[in-house]
Amino acid sequence: METPNSDAQALLSKAIVDLQSRAPPTDVLPSAAALENARNKLTPNLPSDGIGLQQTIRHLQEDLAHAFNESSRSPNYYGFVTGGITPAASIADNFVTSYDQNVAVHLPNETIATDVEDRALSLLCELLDFQPEAWPHRIFTTGATASNVLGLACAREYVIAEASAHRTDAENSVGEYGIVEAMHRAGIDKIQILTTVPHSSLFKAASAIGLGRASVKIIGREDAPHKFDMHLLQSLLEQPSSASIVAVSASEVNSGFFATSGLEEMQELRKLCDVYGAWIHVDGAFGIMGRVLDSPQYAHIKRACAGLELADSITGDGHKLLNVPYDCGFFLSKHRNIAERVFQNPNAAYLATGNDPNAIMSPLNIGLENSRRFRALPVYATLVAYGKTGYRDMLGRQIELCRGIAKFIADSEEYELLSESNGPVEEIMGNVYIIVLFCAKDEELNKTLVAKIKATRKIYVSGTAWNGQPACRFAVSNWQTDVKRDLPVITDVLLSVAKQR
Repeated sequence: METPNSDAQALLSKAIVDLQSRAPPTDVLPSAAALENARNKLTPNLPSDGIGLQQTIRHLQEDLAHAFNESSRSPNYYGFVTGGITPAASIADNFVTSYDQNVAVHLPNETIATDVEDRALSLLCELLDFQPEAWPHRIFTTGATASNVLGLACAREYVIAEASAHRTDAENSVGEYGIVEAMHRAGIDKIQILTTVPHSSLFKAASAIGLGRASVKIIGREDAPHKFDMHLLQSLLEQPSSASIVAVSASEVNSGFFATSGLEEMQELRKLCDVYGAWIHVDGAFGIMGRVLDSPQYAHIKRACAGLELADSITGDGHKLLNVPYDCGFFLSKHRNIAERVFQNPNAAYLATGNDPNAIMSPLNIGLENSRRFRALPVYATLVAYGKTGYRDMLGRQIELCRGIAKFIADSEEYELLSESNGPVEEIMGNVYIIVLFCAKDEELNKTLVAKIKATRKIYVSGTAWNGQPACRFAVSNWQTDVKRDLPVITDVLLSVAKQR
């Protein structure tokens, strides 16, 4: 068995340099032959002695690497909201692996890992135009799905405590008594999650924390499903023996629509939730980044992000528009006292870090994981490297590309722009964020449209549905986006596919 030495470190360093210096990919997706060849070269059984570091590096580079998709390195990957990796984040991620920190306990005399995480989250708040001190419960997660679990778990604790306050002075905690006993003590028969066009992870989170998928109630308006039916919302909030969580979608994943379109709407939601003891949770997986914009052409998006600071908790994804490596999400909450009631590790004396209310909170007591990768370092590095202006420029280029795609489709005889089909062209384009939903006007072509676009291997898109019919979706989220370079590639592919019918 090989032991760590200078030769091994030299091999690792060279492998990393080789990986980072690869030429940009010409194809987003590997060919079917490349995939099959790589599968056949996977080691079938565990070797007794191992093949050694040098042969393993060769195996990874020559047998497997060409069969991964190029979502992080190719700006022409538009299937999902998958960001790339900025150079600063990439370098920092290699540091993360080398130092292998478990960022779980705040140990200020032994490591600055938790200081880096707290500072990275503070810088992130500044990027998003939030006051860091307003969000004392903040933590990095594996992604928006895990952050939604945190959000609903905190919300569940809060709404039961609010209901309990009307019946008893005793603290009533789900974390302590369990959901059945806590609800019984609070006089609650059900907890409901009221939302519009939710991401599927909201249902998963509801299931994981014991509320159940059926607790998610979609209460969108008939004429605009992404917007709250405020009369229905109030009637559900005021139901006796019920506690409520209001989940706001800050840019719905399929259409890109925002559930709110201005400060006044968020203020109305906040007022209602305060009256009825409800919690507001914002799923801002990628919509939250709209808060960095400041130019007039983005006025609609900026308005849609206004007032999100009125929420109790917010979910976001770092591996989307922040362009840091998978996996990285973040969670922000205004309720520090709720955090430890839900997530603390009780009776673990060796994990104690003191009771200073102003100290950095040990992540293991305010999140899901006791063992955690140092996700904060790439976030810290990329924020320091590029700042607010850099991220504003990145997002602006991505939106510009989306609007270019949308304009091409709107003017096309072969394709139809979906979800944004009414009103003047200028208004329609002003509403486009980073999602473009469309279909082929020819029904037969539309059935195979996504497959034919992918078959070119020049761009990658995702298939979806709109009003019960097949649809195609662009999702732009890579820091390398260049409109002059990328838009001609996209339009050429769409025109060539249209000729195939």
